[in-house]
Amino acid sequence: MDDSFEAQVIAAFGRHALVRGSDGELRDARPAGRKLEYVCGDRVTCRVDAAHDEIHMVTVLPRSTALLRSTVRGGGELVVSNLTLLLAVVAPAPAPDLFIVDRYLAAAASGGMQAAIVINKVDLPGSDELSAALEPYRRAGYQVYECSAQRPDSLAPLAERLRSATSALVGQSGVGKSSLATQLVPGSDIAVGGLARDDEGRHTTTASRLYDLPGGGALIDSPGVRDFAPAISALDPASLGFLEVERLAPGCRFQDCRHMREPGCAVIKAMESGELDARRYESYRRLRRLFEDLTVARGPGRRP
Repeated sequence: MDDSFEAQVIAAFGRHALVRGSDGELRDARPAGRKLEYVCGDRVTCRVDAAHDEIHMVTVLPRSTALLRSTVRGGGELVVSNLTLLLAVVAPAPAPDLFIVDRYLAAAASGGMQAAIVINKVDLPGSDELSAALEPYRRAGYQVYECSAQRPDSLAPLAERLRSATSALVGQSGVGKSSLATQLVPGSDIAVGGLARDDEGRHTTTASRLYDLPGGGALIDSPGVRDFAPAISALDPASLGFLEVERLAPGCRFQDCRHMREPGCAVIKAMESGELDARRYESYRRLRRLFEDLTVARGPGRRP
């Protein structure tokens, strides 16, 4: 093996990572310096330190896309990188939080990724009501896949969509992301958990992990969350990643309309007429307020 080589980060655990080179071999690696920031999905250059029998990650190659979440001070924290498709997973239990779904979709749209929604556990009571609640997303242009990890045959349409894509399963704890990944990646050693007694779901996956799919492409299983906010630096300031707002905004009276209370706002008019789903609009308003609050928190001179 040469002294240096390129590899992909398959999993990251604090200051350690699992990388895979072009030969397909998995190796443990460490960053060469404290300032090197890397996540699952990154392409990196590595150097062999024969004296200490270690592999050091030296540089991170340019990312095509990156999913970032917001910090309390308005900065951005990397979650995963180089995705082409983000899959927001929901289920009848735990109770779905569609505002979290909206924020993942906003992050995907602003970050240049495609996105879709997956309803898991369709064999549970409440799945029909959840499917109906997702109708505004279908109208907006998002594909919604309905399946159950307990019924492998129901995963065929989703598996076909994942072919040749680099995808990530994201969403609340307990919605069954790891159970889905286990079915989509036969023979994998993905840990699968159930729901905690409070029905909130427990965090089964502790670190994002990339798996190769049998039909081509790759799938990243990520830890569950109780909340998510996209980094403001990664958001489109005009639409915040809401597809409906982006389509309606050219009809606004003012070019810099925030779609909050401005006169002649085409977005507000569409909401009032029922063309734009009222809950989705409220979700946009919440993210707009957060966007502005975090912009202030970042301080003067630091633009989103």
